[in-house]
Amino acid sequence: MTFQHILFSIEDGVAFLSLNRPEQLNSFNAAMHLEVREALKQVRQSSDARVLLLTAEGRGFCAGQDLSDRNVAPDAEVPDLGESIDKFYNPLVRTLRDLPLPVICAVNGVAAGAGANIPLACDLVLAGRSASFIQAFCKIGLVPDSGGTWLLPRLVGMARAKALAMLGERLGAEQAQQWGLIHRVVDDAALRDEALTLARQLASQPTYGLALIKRSLNASFDNGFDEQLELERDLQRLAGRSEDYREGVSAFMNKRTPAFKGR
Repeated sequence: MTFQHILFSIEDGVAFLSLNRPEQLNSFNAAMHLEVREALKQVRQSSDARVLLLTAEGRGFCAGQDLSDRNVAPDAEVPDLGESIDKFYNPLVRTLRDLPLPVICAVNGVAAGAGANIPLACDLVLAGRSASFIQAFCKIGLVPDSGGTWLLPRLVGMARAKALAMLGERLGAEQAQQWGLIHRVVDDAALRDEALTLARQLASQPTYGLALIKRSLNASFDNGFDEQLELERDLQRLAGRSEDYREGVSAFMNKRTPAFKGR
């Protein structure tokens, strides 16, 4: 598949996916959704991809849905926005959350609407100092989607989640970090390099075990304590059978740098 709306490559263990509709602030239309879906399918199927880095081109990360892609004229048929969510946004955030490898998101500039919530489905979010997150749905009479109503209360608490969702005010990157919405803020000019450095660092680590860590932490939102203990037992059993575990122990005992393979 030839990509027109994204940039995609896999190199040195890092799958690089960048939204590339900068003149539309990387807002999603159906074509870009399909390209992102195909790229993520290739990431899942690739034995070379050990980390995914998601970012965007231009002055903004993503303005959410491209409203020009929908007919909302007064005399037009009422659109079924639930169909769009079922077809595109829910599969996207589920895939990012469930990918069996670390997912880094580097947010440059504005992230609004679905574009503010897609990063929250990733594992580690870096943001440029000028980045901002806006739950813009309320401005046009909509409900936060792409996991926003589930993720926001768990990340920042219910009071802040309601304020973000109902007021639609801009949340700057440094405030987002202080509230626990994102991992780290870096200078705008350094964002891409910092994100790539982090991605390459993770790609050299035992990524099979990192995927199990991701799985266990994601499950902890819904598990009781005893269920989580049992899940830890089961995942530790899998981790202990991995090549990376054997390599890690061998390298430790022999005082050498481990060469992990992600399996």
